[in-house]
Amino acid sequence: MSTRTFRVTVRGVFDGLTEAQRASLLAEAAQHDVLKAAFTAEGHLAYDIAARPAFTFRFSDTGDEEEDILEAAERAEEAAKNWLTERGYGFKNLRSTAEDLSLAPLSKRQRRAARSLGS
Repeated sequence: MSTRTFRVTVRGVFDGLTEAQRASLLAEAAQHDVLKAAFTAEGHLAYDIAARPAFTFRFSDTGDEEEDILEAAERAEEAAKNWLTERGYGFKNLRSTAEDLSLAPLSKRQRRAARSLGS
C-alpha cells in the first residue's frame, strides 16, 4: 500500500475587517502573495487584500486510502478556521476542494520522463 498525497484548497472571504486588521494584512501582503503560493503541510495563505477580500489556503496532506481525502479536507478547513479565528479575522463562504495526486493525469513532461525511465 502506498501513501497518497492530497492537495486541499480552502477558499473564503475576509468579513468585517477593522481598519487595523486590513492595514495588518496589507503590511504582510508580500508574505502571502498569490504568485508565491505553495501547498504545504501547515498551510499557505495567499491573498491580495488591495484588490479583493478573498483568500486561499493551500494544504498538502497524506493518507493511505482514497477515502482519506475527506478527512484531509476537514483538517484543512479546521486549520484555516483556527488560523483566522486566532488572529481575530472574520470570514465567510469557506469552502474546500481536494485532489488526490495519485489520480491526477500526468503532464506531458511527466509522461516523457516516465517513458525515458522505462527504456
